[in-house]
Amino acid sequence: MLNTRLLAAAGGLAAAIAANASLAESHIDPAIEAAVKARQAHMTLYSFNLGLLGGMAKGEIEYDADTASSAASNLARLAGMNQGRYWPEGSSIDDIENTRALTAIWTEGSEVMTHVDTLVKAAATLEGAAGEGLDPLRGALAEVGRACGGCHEDYRQSDD
Repeated sequence: MLNTRLLAAAGGLAAAIAANASLAESHIDPAIEAAVKARQAHMTLYSFNLGLLGGMAKGEIEYDADTASSAASNLARLAGMNQGRYWPEGSSIDDIENTRALTAIWTEGSEVMTHVDTLVKAAATLEGAAGEGLDPLRGALAEVGRACGGCHEDYRQSDD
């Protein structure tokens, strides 16, 4: 009987803790939550188009000039979009869950905009090269990869 009461009390305590944690998470500023969702969706679109181009570059997907040009054009448009509202202060990994954005993005002297400019230029080059054949695609895609990787190295928590 005592064990049953202890189990019931422990279960109730666990449920209360879980509810409190859920409640705390739900108190994220809706504007910040929307911004994080938007930037993650934007990154997913990058990933989709890069995956297609990368698959062609690796020979995993048959190269098609029109498809490559379209995906590269998508990347150039994505890179050129004003993303400022995706990155409000208070949306780093130190502030909320479900993000890998490091606080360094918002610190004085951050080079994040330099990385963005590099990506915009690399994506524009890729847009011009993607439909010209595999070798031009591979060369330009490598530059886009370096641009993405440079920003991720400095401003995104690693997977390890």
